Amino acid sequence: MPPKTKKAALADMLENLSKCDFDKFCSRLLDRREEPRVRRRQVEGKNFLQIADVLVSTFTEAGAVKVAVELLECANCGQEVEELVEVIAGLDSKPGTSDTARPSAGATGVDTTSDDKHFVDKHRIQLIERVSHMEPILDRLLEKGVLQEEAYNKIRALPTSQQKMRELYSGCLKAGAASKAIFYDILLKFEEFLIDDLKTNH
Repeated sequence: MPPKTKKAALADMLENLSKCDFDKFCSRLLDRREEPRVRRRQVEGKNFLQIADVLVSTFTEAGAVKVAVELLECANCGQEVEELVEVIAGLDSKPGTSDTARPSAGATGVDTTSDDKHFVDKHRIQLIERVSHMEPILDRLLEKGVLQEEAYNKIRALPTSQQKMRELYSGCLKAGAASKAIFYDILLKFEEFLIDDLKTNH
């Protein structure tokens, strides 16, 4: 039976990690520099259910998913990221929920439209034409491991923002939902007004 809540989905994901990956996940959780911070006493010696509790109580149920995706990416747990994103997307699209009732995509790290097409795919043309803050976006993609150093340097050398965006779409954004979720979250930070306009008017 699939989980009924994001907290249950997080617990299932943590339970399925190997001991090594679970330990890496917990270590990176403690290493996070952004607020709110998780304290060592909240994590050490805790099992997967207790860690899921810590994630939800610290970041809220929606925010905990975003943090979990980030930490799994850092731990190179790509398969687990894909599975978690898929489960959460399924929870958000259950009958009886609406776009207005859902947590913001930025909080979950997941943003699909009513036809299950990801936001960054649905608005590809507009994003290629209008995204302008490419340098910090590329920096964050490199930091999150979505871009590798070689690709980062290649894209930065391109002369226009449009060319840089096209290169992203033909490269790392084809990797799957996890990469798109991270990219979308970065866009929310650096292109907030553009994202709001696309949501409202397109």
